[in-house]
Amino acid sequence: MKPSRRARLLLGAVAAFACIAADAATGEQLFAQCVACHGPQAAGNPATQAPAIAGQRAAYVQRQLQNFRAGVRGVDKADAPGAQMRSIALTLPNDAAVASVAAYVAGLPETTAKPAAGADLHNGNNLYQGKCGACHGTQAEGNDALSTPRLAGLDAVYVRRQFQHFAQGVRGAHPQDRYGKQMAMMSKSVATPKDLDDVIAYLQASGATK
Repeated sequence: MKPSRRARLLLGAVAAFACIAADAATGEQLFAQCVACHGPQAAGNPATQAPAIAGQRAAYVQRQLQNFRAGVRGVDKADAPGAQMRSIALTLPNDAAVASVAAYVAGLPETTAKPAAGADLHNGNNLYQGKCGACHGTQAEGNDALSTPRLAGLDAVYVRRQFQHFAQGVRGAHPQDRYGKQMAMMSKSVATPKDLDDVIAYLQASGATK
């Protein structure tokens, strides 16, 4: 007997779920080579200059891995951590492997970070909402529709380094990196190092209170 439309839809949903689970399982195996820098739960490690990527948006992780593989990111001589990441990304055999790693990372618990003592969270909130919130979300949660990553909970050293790289043309200068170009432009809108510190503290506070 031919299965009903409802039964076919249910079977399709089960198959899709199994496919996603398999991708995440494959991603966990592939992520083993990333543990030395990013940690077993992808919580990052400032000592190895590796950011927290646990709970990051899958589409963003996938795009960055593809950027590293394509030479869109990690080729500037001033970006030693990026060059290291590019060499790791190139070990992934194909696009399916990239997608699997992204799916696994996105499924890990989101990280938090403690804001620096003495930071002005009121100033950080005002600056962030005025310059960043429209794209990255009011709580720095990211936005898939705008292809923006989650920023909440990232460590200060990494955020500051990436901000400087955008401002200096180390990142976001490649013709194919259209989202990076937007960030390169925005990186010039924060006036002082103290303002940047306050924005970073707000990002960390957002991750801690979510």
